Amino acid sequence: MNYHKISLKQKGVSLVGLLMWSIVLVLVAITSLRIAPAYIEYSSIKKNLSAVAKDPNLQNANLNQIRLAFIKRAQIDDIKSISGQDIKIDRENGRVILSTNYTVKIPLFSNVSLNIDFEAVSN
Repeated sequence: MNYHKISLKQKGVSLVGLLMWSIVLVLVAITSLRIAPAYIEYSSIKKNLSAVAKDPNLQNANLNQIRLAFIKRAQIDDIKSISGQDIKIDRENGRVILSTNYTVKIPLFSNVSLNIDFEAVSN
């Protein structure tokens, strides 16, 4: 009779439950570590687009000079997802607006991969 009362009060995680949760956490961590570089590069692209668009020396520059300025910045930040030719350049109210769309394919495991579409626009 005493054993029945003790077993009702016991609480905790079983070994099987612990293993299942650890597998889930490891899979989430691995996926996050594979996705993180794509978002870091997106942030770098957006920062460089904004910096080129805000550069006062490039406000009256031609398209090739603007692309060259982005290419130089992209080389420093090791941007490989896009090139200078992938940038769309518009002028609105005397301001330069740069934008780009690109897709990153991230292999997760075996034949499963993740495609992420990015759209970066200078402010």
